Amino acid sequence: MDFHTEPIRSLRLEHITKRFPGILACDKISLSVGKSEVLALVGENGAGKTTLMNILMGLYQSDEGRILINDTEVRFHSPNDAIAAGLGMVHQQYMLVPNMTVLENVALGFRQAWNPFKLDYAMIRGRIKEIARRYSLPVDMDAYIWQLSVGEQQRVELVKTLCLGARFLILDEPTSALTPQETDELLALLKRMTSELSIIFISHKLQEVKSLSNKVAIIRHGAVVFEGNTADHSSQDIAALMTGRDVELPQNNEAPCSGGEVLVIKDLCVKNDRGFLALNHCNLWIRAGEIVGLAGVSGNGQKELAEAINGLRKVESGTITFFNTDLSNRSPAFIIRRGMGYIPEERNVEGIVPSFSIKENFILKDVDSYSIYAFLKQKLINHNAEELRRTFDIRSAGTHVAAGALSGGNIQKVILARELTRNPKFLIAVYPIRGLDLGAAEFIHKQLLAKRREGYGILLISEELEEVMNLSDRIAVIFKGQIQKMLERGEANRRYLGILMAGVNNDEAV
Repeated sequence: MDFHTEPIRSLRLEHITKRFPGILACDKISLSVGKSEVLALVGENGAGKTTLMNILMGLYQSDEGRILINDTEVRFHSPNDAIAAGLGMVHQQYMLVPNMTVLENVALGFRQAWNPFKLDYAMIRGRIKEIARRYSLPVDMDAYIWQLSVGEQQRVELVKTLCLGARFLILDEPTSALTPQETDELLALLKRMTSELSIIFISHKLQEVKSLSNKVAIIRHGAVVFEGNTADHSSQDIAALMTGRDVELPQNNEAPCSGGEVLVIKDLCVKNDRGFLALNHCNLWIRAGEIVGLAGVSGNGQKELAEAINGLRKVESGTITFFNTDLSNRSPAFIIRRGMGYIPEERNVEGIVPSFSIKENFILKDVDSYSIYAFLKQKLINHNAEELRRTFDIRSAGTHVAAGALSGGNIQKVILARELTRNPKFLIAVYPIRGLDLGAAEFIHKQLLAKRREGYGILLISEELEEVMNLSDRIAVIFKGQIQKMLERGEANRRYLGILMAGVNNDEAV
């Protein structure tokens, strides 16, 4: 059975150009990757990185330029052509069917196991076991995708891609949704895999770029502005080349908060999707004019807490008091009207309506303010949308474009623009800079600190410990659905937080 055993010794892109209405996405881009090399592809949101990789995978057709594998020109009319040539891509938004098992998801693209009468599951199981053993990628073949953590889903994507015979991997923001532990495991795995594979690695996290890649290429406004050896340049150098200026993430150096309690969570019990308690008598309180960071390893109740507060998940017991009103099991519409702002974890599912335009997504929560007698105030909507697009640097051909057609980072900017400018009384921000470049992260952090100065209470949920420590007045560490400890800003450091996140009790952690 042929699983593409011939190695890919070199891959070259020459003068790749791609235009969309109103935008030049790729401007004569040339890149090369050799055998067992890792090329890091970095740039701001909307710079053209994902578009370029979609051309390489046959999802888009370039207007100009050519692709060469082992010095032979190839043309990919569909992803099947790219896969047949040995290329495989793990997209930022995983291409998995949630209500199917791991085995069934792999089977969807595993044509060798298809015949007119039945699907040869035994062959597929054997191939998955072979890949899992070869690359140390264990997966539960009979688990449903919806039951898996984000890190486990990514492992399935890798297994699926390798099962189809990939000898060259393209990874688009592979660590954007992973915990620090999962990130370390993935980077170690990729380093091992380079003995057999070449990799293009798209990332905004420059410490990972430095750790993994041999070469780095920087794309700005659709063109390559720099290409060189990663080891020759510091993270600060790369960040400056990406944005065209020095970038420095801000820190919360404000005076301690003296506002009153505005959100009080008491003895909260909430179940997860599998019916087990994700929050087990959880207690937390937040004052007006402070940022409380919630730190914890993914899967310890953070998602369920945010959803329960916003009326998206049933509360089994306990109370969520918001400005003296209990929000437990109230509707999302009621909670929005009370002044709650929410930047969700699942931006494509909960954050936007993908088929709606950018300007329509901006007004989703405030339609009444933009209409009169059931008619929309189009002039006001257009003016507001253009202003937000400029302020938040949302890269698109216009605000009429469907939000789902944007890059992941630009979708996040749409959500942030809507939530930060609605003037809510309180804001829950779940992974607010996930998938954003450093320049955008700097801007968003400044916005959050500005809202704090205006008196907003903010619950910041993040697995980026630097982000939590830089922005928070207090840090709550969550473990198995309970607040393990509350720390003041000056008490926290990476080691102490890591120990508490692992569930070590307070006495042992000191």
